[in-house]
Amino acid sequence: MKTIAVASQNPVKIEAALNGFRRMFPGETFEAAPVVVPSGVGSQPLSSDETLRGALNRARNAARELPAADFWVGIEGGVDSHGEALTAFAWVVVLDQNRAGKGCTGTFFLPPQVASLVREGNELGEADDIVFNRSNSKQDNGAVGILTGNVIDRAAFYEQAVILALIPFKNETLYPMEE
Repeated sequence: MKTIAVASQNPVKIEAALNGFRRMFPGETFEAAPVVVPSGVGSQPLSSDETLRGALNRARNAARELPAADFWVGIEGGVDSHGEALTAFAWVVVLDQNRAGKGCTGTFFLPPQVASLVREGNELGEADDIVFNRSNSKQDNGAVGILTGNVIDRAAFYEQAVILALIPFKNETLYPMEE
């Protein structure tokens, strides 16, 4: 059994990581080891670059915290401005001893009321809870689940990005080892 250190205790992120690994490597068994580590970026990353940096920092910090794991996964949700509008997405970084993989979710536009609360300094999950009269939606279906009527929930949203981040591990001969 291989251990995946997931840089979060959020059950949605743990589920997404496990499901992504299981789908990409169906012949192997995995267990998750959640670990709380800092992202080194703002609590609500405000650009794609900052969000990717947060995911990478989380994966690296998980490796420092749980060095015996086989893989380290950082998942970081962020927003980005497009004129007056805000989009939401997440970056995933997967590391092992030799490789790094990165994948990004799809992107969707936030409702103006949610975007306004985020611009005022609220995290996206907090803004969702305020606008949609919810509690702790970021550990449930998240903005994407709320807005799609759970056609895509937060775990499924992240799972695809985990799978994309695992491409270098599935195709090792095409991706050189990191130095």
